[in-house]
Amino acid sequence: MSESSAKPYLVRALCEWCAEKDLTPYLVVKVNDDTRVPMAYVNNGEIVFNLSARTAHQLTIDNDWIMFSARFDGVSQDVAIPFSAVAAIFAKETNYGLFFNAPVSGETAEGDASSASPERNKDKTPPARSPHLKLVK
Repeated sequence: MSESSAKPYLVRALCEWCAEKDLTPYLVVKVNDDTRVPMAYVNNGEIVFNLSARTAHQLTIDNDWIMFSARFDGVSQDVAIPFSAVAAIFAKETNYGLFFNAPVSGETAEGDASSASPERNKDKTPPARSPHLKLVK
């Protein structure tokens, strides 16, 4: 099983584990042309989302996309993230989580469905930087 096909299952499992342990799941996303995120909150080509039930409304994690709506400065916005852009998921309180190799802007991992974007973001993505998270065992 390739990383791209296992990633949705691992993300769902970590979200479920966080919910059971009353922890806050944080998702790190490398913004690319296929992501639909509030660009005002992107920093160095990345954005971090709180995926808890309190903040990520109508959260859907299928095998190709993570989709939800959230409030940013009091305004509800829809977010759509292909799994090719997911860089990490971890529990805020413990830092336990998983780091993934996310392709840089414009690239897609083999087997990803990022080319079937629900809505393409026309903004340019800043250059990718080296990862700043570590895998905690």
